[in-house]
Amino acid sequence: MDAATRFLALALTLAAAVVLGVNKQTTTILVKINPSIPPVDMRITAKWIQMSAFVYFVIINAIACSYTTISLMFTLATRGRKKNVSVMVTVLDLVMVALLFSAIGASGAVGLIGYTGNSHVQWREVCNVFDKFCHQAAVAMGLSFIGSMAYLLLVIFGIYKKL
Repeated sequence: MDAATRFLALALTLAAAVVLGVNKQTTTILVKINPSIPPVDMRITAKWIQMSAFVYFVIINAIACSYTTISLMFTLATRGRKKNVSVMVTVLDLVMVALLFSAIGASGAVGLIGYTGNSHVQWREVCNVFDKFCHQAAVAMGLSFIGSMAYLLLVIFGIYKKL
């Protein structure tokens, strides 16, 4: 059960990192500089690397994916015979849960501002212009959330084994 859940966590965090890591959309918008001058067409590109929360999200999911690969090798090699390795892996699983939740929260906050804007500081919503970009970011967050739940299950399994 532990190995299957680790494979699931590996696949989900890898998919989340890739889905957001390749996320890019270019669109043309009309920009009106002065009322007396006709609007100008401008091509604008939205990339995940332009938002620090999305960069954090991709990095944390890549770290979680890498960690899962290493922990999978350790757990398969020891098969629960070494208690110290098992305790260390459970603690690191909990660290991955915390990191993934923080990355999902940061990305979700930025995504919500992109979706609804913030009238108090005059930030306009951008998801009406970059709809594909926003949908792909939401899918990545969903995959990462399911992956973090897999890590949470691993923590619960690890604690249950100790009882």
